[in-house]
Amino acid sequence: MHTPLWTPSPERVAGCAMTQFRARAAALAGRDLPDQAALYAWSLAEPGAFWRLLWDEAGVIGEPGNIALAPGATMREARWFPEGRLNVAENLLRRRDDGEALVFCGEGQVERRLSWAELHQQVAQAAQALRQAGVGVGDRVAGMLPNMPEAIIAMLASASLGAVWSSCSPDFGVDGALDRFGQVAPKVWLVPDGYYYNGKRVAVADKVAAIAAGLPDAPQVVVVNYTGDGEVAALAGVVSWAAWLAPHPGGDIEFARLPFNHPLYILFSSGTTGKPKCIVHGAGGTLLQHLKEHRLHADLRRGDRFFYFTTCGWMMWNWLVSGLASEATLLLFDGSPFAQDGQLLWDWFARERGTHFGTSAKYLDAAAKQGLAPARSHDLRALRAIFSTGSPLVAEGFDYVYRDIKADVQLSSISGGTDIVSCFALGSPVLPVYRGELQCRGLGMAVDIWNEAGQPVREEKGELVCTAPFPSMPIGFWNDPDGSKYHHAYFARFADVWCHGDFAELTAHDGMVIYGRSDAVLNPGGVRIGTAEIYRQVERVEEVLESLACGQRHDGDERVLLFVKLRPGVTLDDALRERIARQIRQGASPRHVPARIVQVADIPKTLSGKIVELAVKNVIHGEPVNNLGALANPEALEHFRDRAELRS
Repeated sequence: MHTPLWTPSPERVAGCAMTQFRARAAALAGRDLPDQAALYAWSLAEPGAFWRLLWDEAGVIGEPGNIALAPGATMREARWFPEGRLNVAENLLRRRDDGEALVFCGEGQVERRLSWAELHQQVAQAAQALRQAGVGVGDRVAGMLPNMPEAIIAMLASASLGAVWSSCSPDFGVDGALDRFGQVAPKVWLVPDGYYYNGKRVAVADKVAAIAAGLPDAPQVVVVNYTGDGEVAALAGVVSWAAWLAPHPGGDIEFARLPFNHPLYILFSSGTTGKPKCIVHGAGGTLLQHLKEHRLHADLRRGDRFFYFTTCGWMMWNWLVSGLASEATLLLFDGSPFAQDGQLLWDWFARERGTHFGTSAKYLDAAAKQGLAPARSHDLRALRAIFSTGSPLVAEGFDYVYRDIKADVQLSSISGGTDIVSCFALGSPVLPVYRGELQCRGLGMAVDIWNEAGQPVREEKGELVCTAPFPSMPIGFWNDPDGSKYHHAYFARFADVWCHGDFAELTAHDGMVIYGRSDAVLNPGGVRIGTAEIYRQVERVEEVLESLACGQRHDGDERVLLFVKLRPGVTLDDALRERIARQIRQGASPRHVPARIVQVADIPKTLSGKIVELAVKNVIHGEPVNNLGALANPEALEHFRDRAELRS
C-alpha cells in the first residue's frame, strides 16, 4: 500500500461539509454511514434521496416538487425533479451585501472589485437591456469575452430571463467563433475592445467585424471596454456596454423560475474532428452538480476566495462561476499565467488570500519546468485546495505541488468534461491524497471501469463508464432532433451505459488514474497504452518542454511515435534520444518505448490547451484535419507533415 502524500487532520475532517452531510445522510438512511465509501454507496443505492438531501442542505432556492427522480426505460429517459422549478441566477445572486463577489486582474493592467450589491445591480441593468433587445425564454446570448466581470454579469442576466448562454475566449479565430455561434444564432453578442496577453495589447476589431458579418440574424453587438481601444466601438451597429446599460435603472431582478431541466448553457466540444458539437446543459442539473462538487468535494464555503485559471471557452469557467452559489468570492484572472516570469499570478493570488487554486495539469508541468516555487516566495497560508484538470496530472505533478507550492493542501486532480459540465472523479476533504491518483468518484455518480467485454474491472485499465442517470447529463445536442448524435457520442459502445471515452483505472484505495482519451490510446501489437503513461516518463527529462505521442500504421500493425519540443538551444541527438527511450523503458515498460522519437518546433493544442493527438495522426497519414479553427496554433501541424523520419 502506497503512503499518502497528504492526509487531512482530524480537525479538518470534523469541520468540513462532507462530514456534516454524511451525518445527515445517515439519519435519513436510518443507519450508520461510517465513511466516504459508505456515503458513496448510499448515494448510488438511493439516488432520489441523495439528490433531494443535497437540494435541501445546499439551500437551493426554488420548488423541488415531490419527486426527485422519475426513472425511465433508459438512462436518457430518466427525469430529475420533474415538478421542480428554479432559476440559476437567483441561486448565484443569493447575497446582496457589501462583501466582495468578484475580484478581477487583467494581467496587472486592469484591476477591479465588485461587491455582491454592485454585481446584483449590474445584472439587473443587463437583464433589462437584454429584455429591451428582445431576449426572452430560450433565446441565445453569446459572449466572446475575456474572463472578466462583464462575462459573468451577462451570463447571470441571460439566466435570470431564461435565456441560454454560450461563450468562447477572444483568442478564437473567425472560423472557430462562427463554427460555434453560427450554429446557435445569438440575439445579442458581447465582445471586448481587445485583450492583454503576455504584456501585449491584442486588437480584435477586424475579427469582430468579420464574425459579426457571418452570424445569422444580425445580433446586437455590445462591446465591453477593457484595453481602451476604440476601434470596435466605432464599427457600424455596435453599442458600448456602458451605453447599453445606461437607460436601465436596475434594482430588483425578476427571476424567471423555470422547469428543472430548462436550458442554461450551450457548451462546445473541441471540434478537432469536424464542427464542434453544441452540448445543451440544463439549469437544475448544472446547479446541483456544482453545489455538490464545490460544497462537499471541495469544501467551498461562504467567504472563501476561489480562483480557477480559465478562459470563457473552457467549461471550468462555468464551474468557477457557480462558486457564487456557495457565497464564495471569485478571483478572476485574464491573460498569460506566465506573465512577468510567472510571478504576477502568484503575487496577485497571495495578495488576495486565495483559498482554492485551480489550473490545468499542463500549467503545473510548465511551472515545474520553469522552476516556480511559490511555497518559498509567497505567503499561501490561506490556500486549502488545489484543483488540476484538462489532462491527466502525472505523478511528478503531485510531487511538484507538495514540494514547491504547499505541503499541507488538498490536491484534487479532477476529471469530467464539457459533456457533463462537471466531474466523474475528483477530490474529497476527508480522504488522503495518493501520488498520481484522483481521490474518489463523485457522490451520486455510478462510475465504473469496464474492459472490452463490458465487464467491470478493478486495478486494470479500461473504459470509464457511468451506469446510472445523473442530473448533469446533457439535455441534448443543438440541432439534433432525433437524438442520434447524442446517442452516438455516449451510448453507442455499451447499451444504455454512458461511455465517456477516457482510458482509466480504479485503484486499490478506490481512487482513479486517467491514462488519456480512449480514441488516442496506442495499440502496438494489440496492447493498449494510454498516452499519459508515456508523457509521465518524458516529462522527467529536463530537456523536454512538451511531448505528443500517437500511433502510425506500419507493416500491418501500429507503431508508437513520440514528438518532443525541447528547451531553446537544445537539439535532439542520439544520446538524448536514447535517454528518453531509457526513461520510458525503465519507468513504464519496453512496450511503451516509441519506434521513432522526433524533434518538432511546437506541439499543436486546442484553444483550451489540450494536446491534439488525433489531428497529428491525421497529418502523418496524409488525411485532412477537418476543423483547424479549433486549434490555438494550427500552423504547428506543418511540423509533422511529410517527415522523412517516419517513412522507414
